[in-house]
Amino acid sequence: MRSRSDSVLRALGLRLAKFLTRGDAAGGTTTPSDFAKLAAVLRPGDVLLVDGQSLVSHSVKYSTQSVWSHAALYVGDSAALGAKGAPQELVEVNLGEGCVASPLTKYVNYHTRICRPVGLTETERLEVARFMVDRIGLRYDMRNILDLARFLMPTPPVPRRFRRQLLALGSGDPTRAICSSLIAQAFQSVHYPILPRVREVRLRTRSEESRRELLHIRHHSLYAPRDFDLSPYFEIVKPQLAGGFDPRLLVWAHQVPDEVGGAEALQMAAQ
Repeated sequence: MRSRSDSVLRALGLRLAKFLTRGDAAGGTTTPSDFAKLAAVLRPGDVLLVDGQSLVSHSVKYSTQSVWSHAALYVGDSAALGAKGAPQELVEVNLGEGCVASPLTKYVNYHTRICRPVGLTETERLEVARFMVDRIGLRYDMRNILDLARFLMPTPPVPRRFRRQLLALGSGDPTRAICSSLIAQAFQSVHYPILPRVREVRLRTRSEESRRELLHIRHHSLYAPRDFDLSPYFEIVKPQLAGGFDPRLLVWAHQVPDEVGGAEALQMAAQ
């Protein structure tokens, strides 16, 4: 009897997860990055932030007061790191799927941002990537539909200081749908900071009293996608600027004579 009820709850959870993630397949509403430049700039260990449009995406963005609803880790070649199947460039945690490998082309129509850890060696960046690859196939129990139900209200009437805590409510299984949790664990495995709690302590010596900041690791379940954007330890890499940028090479609509297409250019710029 218990087995039957578990299967029913799991089926309901999967249907609810599918409903909550509906709407992301079409991409974002903001102009996406130049995909060719995005692909050329990414390195293993980079975090790719995504502006999603589904119910769960809006819930995450509202709760964290950010434009970023999802995070994926760029691993380069998942097959080279031990993943089964066709090589993919990203490893991410998706609601209803768990930890999966995905092609970078999945986000060709999305507004994205690259957050790059600074100071890691090539070996350490590959260790972070391998941490994620080793967890492909990890799933969470979809029976906890009450945990999933909190995403049905993208803008709950909760004071701002308590909103982030909504992401960590419940049993902890569907909370792992907040993709940044597993990525945070990956960086913690090589002792790389994201947004640690800082505590200042006094150190007394024979000659003087000094102060030192001690970093305390936050629990991985409390991390949200925007934390990689806010972290002082991650560099924001913009593909459009990475290869050099000369504003004098831009062609503005008002600079193009009508006889060579200025009118059409103005019309396209107004759309």
